[in-house]
Amino acid sequence: MIAKTMAGLETVLAEELTSLGAENVQVLNRAVSFEGDKALMYKANYCCRTALRILKPITSFVARNELMLYNNIFKIKWHEIFNINETFAIDAVVSGNYFTHSQYVALKVKDAIADEFREHFGARPSVDVENPDLRISVHIENEKVTLLFDSSGESLHKRGYRKVVDKAPMSEVLAAGLIKLTDWKCDCNFVDCMCGSGTLPIEAAMLAMGIPAGFFRKKWGFMTWHDYDEKLWLKVVQDADAEMEEFDYEILASDHSAKAVEIARANITNAHLQYDIKLSKQDMFEMIPPAGGGIMIINPPYGERLEEKDIINLYKGIGDALKKNFKGFEAWIISSNKDVLKLIGLKPSKKIDIYNGPLECKFEKFEIFEGSYKDMKKSASCA
Repeated sequence: MIAKTMAGLETVLAEELTSLGAENVQVLNRAVSFEGDKALMYKANYCCRTALRILKPITSFVARNELMLYNNIFKIKWHEIFNINETFAIDAVVSGNYFTHSQYVALKVKDAIADEFREHFGARPSVDVENPDLRISVHIENEKVTLLFDSSGESLHKRGYRKVVDKAPMSEVLAAGLIKLTDWKCDCNFVDCMCGSGTLPIEAAMLAMGIPAGFFRKKWGFMTWHDYDEKLWLKVVQDADAEMEEFDYEILASDHSAKAVEIARANITNAHLQYDIKLSKQDMFEMIPPAGGGIMIINPPYGERLEEKDIINLYKGIGDALKKNFKGFEAWIISSNKDVLKLIGLKPSKKIDIYNGPLECKFEKFEIFEGSYKDMKKSASCA
């Protein structure tokens, strides 16, 4: 199978799949290939926090032109795979010299499937791009064509708990991936004091409490497949849900925007986490974090909607607040604005390249301690 993800999260997803029992796990570009049975396909859809889609390869062949593509698709017995009264959709990804337009490839594949049905029944099934009974993915790399069925249906980042969003919301998959990239062991407090729609604290709580990524979803693509095994699916869900547990530390979320806090409150309530996440309206610079330190992840504005002076003051202020109020914390900050990240005035101990949508970002780690960086390194080496 193929699990799709976002650029920079491939290794994290590979670790997730391995922990679920996947075999022959291999990291690809924005994807991970793996082997497993039907139960694992169900489990990957329900449990993987950093996967966007789980695709099941059906066949592959060589095609150097549209006629070869059409003929190879047409000879598949589509009328045995789904019914004429069911709907389908085609997603195409192409690279190389033979095929250069993904929409044209999708059209030719659609025509071949429709014509195969017409040959048998004199009629064809309908296309439904929004909610098809069968979503088919076509990947073409040079002359190699791979046909896959999308077992997820809607993208797995659509968890089901987020009903309202603030401007430029972070993807649930990216939020979960950032948390995993910090190597947080769920053994200390978690803070997000620029929480926006609340995605980071919700994903942190779900991870810490063992709530499966798909817990709030109702539908997956494989449920309309003719080989859907409901009994097996219910067992996968039951086994995963049995792993849920309490979290012994605090999860704090806050934002200076009253609108953002109300949106976050609605989403946190939809996720039934209103008693597990402490949400407040306050500025980061006024926040008093919980005792005992912990981990912080923030996603500040990158500067697209702010004046230069405001963005400079914001990042300088973040650095001042970290040094003043967050001693004992491990702070992680994601931003596409690499210049203003330097204005935080702290030396990052780790930098990770990651994408937030189309934006190339840095995800940087800052260890907040008493005294200077040199003093900290010296005391650590002495210890």
